[in-house]
Amino acid sequence: MKRRFHKYFPWLFVIGDLLVLSIGLTFTAVLFVYFIGYPNINPALYGYFLLFWLLISVGRRDFKIGRTAEVGYTLKQLPESLIWLLGLMSIFWVPTQEHPLGIFFLVGVAINLVLFLGSYRVGVHLLLKQYRIQGKNYRNAVILGKSGTSNKLAQIFNQRRDFGINFIGFYDDLDANNISTRGAVDKFFEDANGLDLDLIYVSENLETSIIKKVMDYADDKYIKVKVIPNGSLQLEKNLSFSKYGEFFVINVNDIPLDNFMNRVLKRAFDIVFSLFVIVFILSWMIPLVGFLIKLESKGPIFFIQERNGVNNQVFRCLKFRSMTPNDYADTHQAKKNDPRVTKIGAFLRTSSLDEMPQFLNVFIGNMSIVGPRPHTIPMNKTFQSQVEKYNSRHKIKPGITGLAQVKGYRGEIENLIQIKSRVRLDSFYIQNWSIWMDLNICIKTVIELVYNRENAY
Repeated sequence: MKRRFHKYFPWLFVIGDLLVLSIGLTFTAVLFVYFIGYPNINPALYGYFLLFWLLISVGRRDFKIGRTAEVGYTLKQLPESLIWLLGLMSIFWVPTQEHPLGIFFLVGVAINLVLFLGSYRVGVHLLLKQYRIQGKNYRNAVILGKSGTSNKLAQIFNQRRDFGINFIGFYDDLDANNISTRGAVDKFFEDANGLDLDLIYVSENLETSIIKKVMDYADDKYIKVKVIPNGSLQLEKNLSFSKYGEFFVINVNDIPLDNFMNRVLKRAFDIVFSLFVIVFILSWMIPLVGFLIKLESKGPIFFIQERNGVNNQVFRCLKFRSMTPNDYADTHQAKKNDPRVTKIGAFLRTSSLDEMPQFLNVFIGNMSIVGPRPHTIPMNKTFQSQVEKYNSRHKIKPGITGLAQVKGYRGEIENLIQIKSRVRLDSFYIQNWSIWMDLNICIKTVIELVYNRENAY
């Protein structure tokens, strides 16, 4: 089933994708027709959607589910494809509609397609993994060069049967007589034609001449060759490559948000979310809360504080003022029963409503909805000398909420362990960002605000 499955799976995936899209489209259209009487459900509507989705899905190769890809990667492909779909429909379909709700219908379709297509693609991904665990749709592989990293890779092949990699064995000159090795590297060239190989993994420690010989053989036999980096490059992150003419280099500290489309997706999410909050919440909240703040104490409505943002650049962070004006706001964190906190301020801090004006920061572009929380400049200077890799949390924009906050690290920093834990979680978020993680953190933030207020004061 090696070759046949690889040949037919893309077609099966795309056909299933189109069927699920049709179901999601029908569901959305029925809802809109029932409540609004729009749109007209006709073949042209389905024609636009199915044609554009076929072009996008095939063009972006959404059907290509990597053997080592996790479910998160499969889901990550979907929003980008939906953005393309909305763009094309906005250009070619919306202008043909006389009804002003055309664009809102598209948004409704997109929301439902996230649910329908997301469920379908996750289901396909999980079924494919189960299929491979059963020993089907496999790829035969050998490893040339037995080193620490090579041994680790072999262990992963044996443990992760869902990768569908059938590991045949090692070839190594220094360990040629070991029972766990099939022989020296020269013997590999004698055996190779009878192994039905798909993948050859080559240790970076092998001599250049041997690696070139392996690559020449593999090119002639249409076999994929992959180089196993040594221990210094076995980092817990996805490596990418840059090409300078014919010369390649490894980018060892790239992050997902270095990708232009990922940045566009995150920024679009920030703008839509923050604009909704500004129009429908802050428009009445600022006057109301401002009146209550003024009623209790003299001073400005907003507390504006300089904080470090992306690339350590200083920006002016907005909050509702929750304390009486004092000279220690930048250097002394709020503590439990802090006498500086006003009555209305205590409520604002406990409910985290004091952070609401930061949606203005998000809309302006200083902050993001989700990201590492920004600290004051004095706090940053202190932590930089105490916590390893502390500055790495400034690779991206700071957020109103973050992974550390939904994991319980919210409020006053009382000891070094707390800030180290925050930095570790922030680093994980930066290295593994996805729009799905942002949505998940937003949902968990609401739950935290409702059920866990002990550290907010």
